Amino acid sequence: MNGSDDQEAIRLLEGAYALETPADNLAYYRDFAGHYDASFADALGYVYPRAVATALLATLSNDNQQGRILDIGCGTGLVGEHLRKARLDLIIDGVDISPEMLRVAAQKNLYDQLIEADLTADLKADLATGYAAIISAGTFTHGHLGPEPIAGLLNHCRAGACAIIGVNAHHHAACGFGPFMEGLVAQKKIEALSYDEVMIYDGADPSHAGDTAFLMRFTTT
Repeated sequence: MNGSDDQEAIRLLEGAYALETPADNLAYYRDFAGHYDASFADALGYVYPRAVATALLATLSNDNQQGRILDIGCGTGLVGEHLRKARLDLIIDGVDISPEMLRVAAQKNLYDQLIEADLTADLKADLATGYAAIISAGTFTHGHLGPEPIAGLLNHCRAGACAIIGVNAHHHAACGFGPFMEGLVAQKKIEALSYDEVMIYDGADPSHAGDTAFLMRFTTT
């Protein structure tokens, strides 16, 4: 990666981290969507989606689950690409706030359904129920979502659904994901909560080589 590519990728990342509202996200990704994969994901060595997808695939294999998967904040479909490469039989829906990002994902023919929705709002009219699995990479991070939408998303899962939700490690601590998730356990809405830590980038950019995310694994009750 040359210096100008590196600077552009960092600028885009820092801009995404600085977002504050759903309207900010809509405006930012309107211009970013068309070059997101090349200018951000490829330029920074964004390996996070693969790690999240791999974790879910292992869970599906172990539990022998069948059913529809919801990719939360699917963006241009980076998680969907890894899921689809491994399992052509999967039924995958994607949801995202940005219509422009969804249009890029649609061109890849990865998803059975793509849904435009604000995940901080009431999702009853937007999402189906009965999902067998939920997955997310890059959505629960700075400038994007705190833990609160997770509670609403559980209403769209069937009992026994498995979840792999990635959360930027610094964001996890700053926004109280730990106590929030323990609250869901105490309310008997989820069980078997555990964490794995994974790298977000492959080290191509030294300034973010050490960035990590927690994969929150749990099962709905």
